[in-house]
Amino acid sequence: MGEYFAGWFPADWEFLGYTLAALVQAILLIHVIALGAFVFIWAERKVSGRIQDRLGPTRTGGKFGWLQSLADGIKLLSKEDLMPKDADPILFKLAPYVSLAASFTAFVAVPFAAGWVALPLNIGLFFVIAILGLEVFGVILAGYSSGSKWSLFGAMRQAAQVVSYEVPLGMCVVVPVMICGTMDLVAIGEQQRGWFTNWLIFHDPFIFIIFWVYFACAVASVNRAPFDLAEAESELVAGFLTEYSGMRWSLFFMAEYGSMILVSLLASILFFGGWNGPIPIFTGLIDWFPDYLGNSWVFTTFANLVGVVNILLKASIGVIIMMWVRWTFPRLRVDQVITMCLKYCVPIAAVCLLGVMFWTALGIGFLNDLVPSQPRAMVRESWVEEGQRREAKRFDSLQTPSTDSAKGEVE
Repeated sequence: MGEYFAGWFPADWEFLGYTLAALVQAILLIHVIALGAFVFIWAERKVSGRIQDRLGPTRTGGKFGWLQSLADGIKLLSKEDLMPKDADPILFKLAPYVSLAASFTAFVAVPFAAGWVALPLNIGLFFVIAILGLEVFGVILAGYSSGSKWSLFGAMRQAAQVVSYEVPLGMCVVVPVMICGTMDLVAIGEQQRGWFTNWLIFHDPFIFIIFWVYFACAVASVNRAPFDLAEAESELVAGFLTEYSGMRWSLFFMAEYGSMILVSLLASILFFGGWNGPIPIFTGLIDWFPDYLGNSWVFTTFANLVGVVNILLKASIGVIIMMWVRWTFPRLRVDQVITMCLKYCVPIAAVCLLGVMFWTALGIGFLNDLVPSQPRAMVRESWVEEGQRREAKRFDSLQTPSTDSAKGEVE
């Protein structure tokens, strides 16, 4: 997109094209978070209502309360923005934006279809995990700057929880990297093309187990119940959010729902085929009619749009399951949260990591082999493909004799 817009401007003003492309991509990504929060706040009320044998919103916006989230947003905008007397003014106002910025920045490297990514990175997975962990800085700033002991306690518990669960979470995401041989999220998604049996969740029994470890760690990393220690543990207050109100309070919740969408998108790419559906309709059509459809811009764009719907549907299912867990299980104590991380999640992730390593090294078959697809090594990162093309071109130039040498050989 940047190169396309750069062609609109003279050579000395090409940066304007890249700036315009960055603005378009930023607007699209912020709508993923904003609209996602709008929909999932309503969905959580309906899901929690059904679980608790009640109806949830039924009036605002119609029979199903579609506009309840909009009404809440208007209410929050109209509320008075209060700040405690002992709070640090700069840090108190900055904290919500730090959390939201961390959640938003991670979306930059998340692909929604083959090639549809704001910033293609060959270390995209590492970038997303690293940025996701920065959200805790906003929590710490909020608790420290509020001038309240409850806010400070909640922030410190959240920091301890996030730092602890980063260890098993990192071990879980290493497994797909080891299988695919890349940290490029686009390449990982493309290596799962074909039938649903080619998804990494069906690679071997160990990765099936490690997905559930990833799910537990993801729920803990985004501060969702039963791991919401920052909000309530020995006391039922809002934790680091105790002193916040109005729009700044809502920014923290936008960051939370944005992180829920992010970890669900990441699970879809790493374990459930990403934008690839369970049945390879479009890839099959391209294989049957490569000359007609493979080079058709309209067909590939439509196929990518269907891929976006696929991955968003998978991510939505993941978010709804998080809601289901929240309204089913009771909160854990702080010692139980840390015990689950260090005594259960870390050992299980380590054992499964070794299991996948030996399973892959020995070449043992599993569900992935039921319907053979393309070898995973054939799908590589773009920078590897470009390097291979350069090497092939240089090799051809070395093998092809020049005109002068050819004349000398003829003489």
